[in-house]
Amino acid sequence: MKICFATNNAKKIEEVKAALGDKFQIVSLQDIGCHEELPETGNTLEHNAFQKARYVKENYGVDCFADDTGLEVEALDGAPGVYSGRYSGEPRSDERNIDKLLENLRGKANRKARFRTVIALILDGKEHQFEGIAEGQILDKRIGEKGFGYDPIFQPEGYEKTFAELSMDEKNQISHRGKAVNQLIKFLSQRKF
Repeated sequence: MKICFATNNAKKIEEVKAALGDKFQIVSLQDIGCHEELPETGNTLEHNAFQKARYVKENYGVDCFADDTGLEVEALDGAPGVYSGRYSGEPRSDERNIDKLLENLRGKANRKARFRTVIALILDGKEHQFEGIAEGQILDKRIGEKGFGYDPIFQPEGYEKTFAELSMDEKNQISHRGKAVNQLIKFLSQRKF
């Protein structure tokens, strides 16, 4: 089965392809000829995920799924949340986002945080939603070279390593995106084609 993952983030596509295996052929936005930036103007992860998926379906006629992910930090009242990717402004920069987050957490004892991913799927004219959450804490410095985004400062619950120290397979088993993708896989696997 061929389905489009509506993202321009090559690392996300790599993670999802690894999780899905060879049951599904994942195509990118470039593969379907979509080169524009997808709209992301909502104030919730759900809104943004469906906004991107609907845009692709309406403009390219392709069944697809899109995700939106936020890092929600307890001591910052859930910030950066839906604004995680552009926390430090435009152009987007993982390094500047991390710097700003660490600065905003300076001196705070509560380092609890969670990553939350919402996947919006549009398939055969119907909409479906899947969600994954990874609980953890924010460290006070970067550790690890793998992953992307806030991975070098996020230590998942029950682990001594950050997401940036885990292999892709390890991360996919416990991450927010991995959990949401597993729900997506389960749903797609139960369908009759």
